[in-house]
Amino acid sequence: MKVLTTNNEACQIKSKLLRSDDQAVEWTIFDAPLDYPEALRMMDERVAAIASGEASEAVWLLEHPPLYTSGTSARAEDLLTARFPVYPAGRGGQYTYHGPGQRVAYVMLDLTQRGRDIRCLVQGLEQWVIDTLESHNVKGERREGRVGVWVQRPEKGLGREDKISAIGVRVRKWVTFHGIALNVSPDLSHYNGIVPCGITDQGVTSFEDLGLLLSMPEVDSVLRTRFEAIFGATTVA
Repeated sequence: MKVLTTNNEACQIKSKLLRSDDQAVEWTIFDAPLDYPEALRMMDERVAAIASGEASEAVWLLEHPPLYTSGTSARAEDLLTARFPVYPAGRGGQYTYHGPGQRVAYVMLDLTQRGRDIRCLVQGLEQWVIDTLESHNVKGERREGRVGVWVQRPEKGLGREDKISAIGVRVRKWVTFHGIALNVSPDLSHYNGIVPCGITDQGVTSFEDLGLLLSMPEVDSVLRTRFEAIFGATTVA
């Protein structure tokens, strides 16, 4: 499901995305890289369990081995070189890259408890990333018609913006899955095999590329705090 962004005014993010019953979201950090097909299988099982009331909501933080994923709007010509495995993702969007040094957060939330507003959900995910960047003195911004979070790079030329976080979601029985990918310190040359998200006139960046040498645990700590400010309490699995 491809979802376009709107301005913040379209929803009151914090009031609409908080659960009324204050049930905590299970928070899990994977220590080892997770193969993409295994991640999809695990998400499918968890989403079904959440939808049937057999499991709590969950956020999984992890890294993948180097790979490309294709969303439902991916164009064949945007795969320039299949230097890494390519997997259909089932999410909205086009081609993107996952690999070491990138924090992937798979977000499985029950929207029947959170307003049933998919656009508001996407705004909430974007705001989560923007707030996390702000904690590290990086200004992240939305762009109309371009899902994700962008950083202005005037030193690279007039109007140049680089994407630091991709966002792609799918919803099944009002339960979300997939989520965000935030570049901490990946090898940015790995993006050269694709046209990221189908956009040819802008680039990609990371905390490291912006001069910030952060460990993954440092980023994870801020991600959790900023997530709770928008979506409510978490509990470690």
